[in-house]
Amino acid sequence: MENLKLQIKELIIDRLRLEGMTPDDIEDSAPLFGEGLGLDSIDSLELVLGIEQKFGVKIQDEELGQKVLASVDALAAFVASKGQGA
Repeated sequence: MENLKLQIKELIIDRLRLEGMTPDDIEDSAPLFGEGLGLDSIDSLELVLGIEQKFGVKIQDEELGQKVLASVDALAAFVASKGQGA
């Protein structure tokens, strides 16, 4: 699971072009939106596309997306539940 979380953090940094940030800068349980990492709706679209391309899992609707994109922990749990990732 730790390897999966690292892959997700690297994907976030790469897809959202968060220059100067490392995976260690992103806490597993910190919110990705709002007070946490401070992502916005445009970032969420880019992140969903990246997750679908890298892990082959689809985030079907907005309600699911809000839960899944809450944190790195939530995203890793979702990807793992779909049998993807490391």
